[in-house]
Amino acid sequence: MTISTDIANTIIDPKAYADGDRIDQAFAHLRREAPLAVAQPDGFDPFWVVTRHADILEVERQNELFHNGDRATVVTTIEADKKVREMMGGSPHLVRSLVQMDNPDHFAYRKITQGALLPQNLRALEARIREIARGFVDRMAEHGDRCDFARDVAFLYPLHVIMEVLGVPESDEPRMLKLTQELFGNADPDLNRTGKSVTDVGEGVDSIQSVVMDFMMYFNAITEDRRANPRDDLATLIANGKINGEPMGHLEAMSYYIIAATAGHDTTSSTTAGALWALAENPDQFAKVKADPSLIPGLIEESIRWVTPVKHFMRTATADAELGGQKIAKGDWIMLSYPSGNRDEAVFEDPFTFRVDRTPNKHVAFGYGAHICLGQHLARMEMRVLWEELFARLDHVELDGAPTRMVANFVCGPKSVPIRFKMH
Repeated sequence: MTISTDIANTIIDPKAYADGDRIDQAFAHLRREAPLAVAQPDGFDPFWVVTRHADILEVERQNELFHNGDRATVVTTIEADKKVREMMGGSPHLVRSLVQMDNPDHFAYRKITQGALLPQNLRALEARIREIARGFVDRMAEHGDRCDFARDVAFLYPLHVIMEVLGVPESDEPRMLKLTQELFGNADPDLNRTGKSVTDVGEGVDSIQSVVMDFMMYFNAITEDRRANPRDDLATLIANGKINGEPMGHLEAMSYYIIAATAGHDTTSSTTAGALWALAENPDQFAKVKADPSLIPGLIEESIRWVTPVKHFMRTATADAELGGQKIAKGDWIMLSYPSGNRDEAVFEDPFTFRVDRTPNKHVAFGYGAHICLGQHLARMEMRVLWEELFARLDHVELDGAPTRMVANFVCGPKSVPIRFKMH
């Protein structure tokens, strides 16, 4: 079954994700009419679009059958793919992080930082994270009764936490935020490096490549420092990490830093900004959490489902397979549509309603199986601590203008959330 050109073009259109309703309607239509079907947008190789929660889990569960690294892990035009392969000596990836790896590499590389990010080891950080959160709540109060919650709080708080964990000095945080936004916001004229809508594919790839090079130059210096002067931070684990007794390759080490430095805050920032946006629009939900702080973990899970900051990943079938009643051929490219899985009516009652007490809430925003988000426990802790500190002082919040979302089809969330509020 083939998806109409109109819908196929919508699900890869960065502007559709900025719109919100447009992308939700496209996925709702697919879940109803063509839950597993082939899309062939203009200029792209054909790919399967997986829109149902159950089918997404089925793919994520089978890492040997559905590979991450064989083709591009993010939906890419034929022209951009060709350009990347020319740059990278045949590889479809500009970076080689955990996201682009399959076993045995994925397991070996993941082990380098996994221990540090386990809940029992993160507990030691909670007091420091609370101190950081309290500082941001104080800063918000200093704005008086209005601020842009996305720009003034949500972008900066998780950034500060992850940079401290990683070992990047506070003075370099603005640079890390800018590079992250240039990387993920490559299609957004407000955020990308060119300052205009990138319509030329080659220009888009060049722009991403130049951001990657800037990251690499920065982390190269950090690697040299941590090899000479190891510290208690993630950068030291990466700089001195060994795979099968050998130091990590340069591309792999640099990619490890990049994913920690970008995904490590951007997704949490998006979820935090999206949560307050939703609470401002749903005063009854705000009142519930205000009256009963034990609902904060529920608020966190619902906001992760609601925002779903990672919009998709691509997989490649390593053998002929059957999925959702369809025959998938070896070599087929597959898009896992997480926002669609998180609005699946078969799993979530009333999926288009924001409910802080939704239970169970089996969202797929962190992925599932071997590739489940490595930083999920840190992200949940950061959000919990911030909400605990903020709800203790926030009496009222409402929107103060129209929020906007980033123009992007891979990782994105709110760009601006103007609010009016009362604090004590």
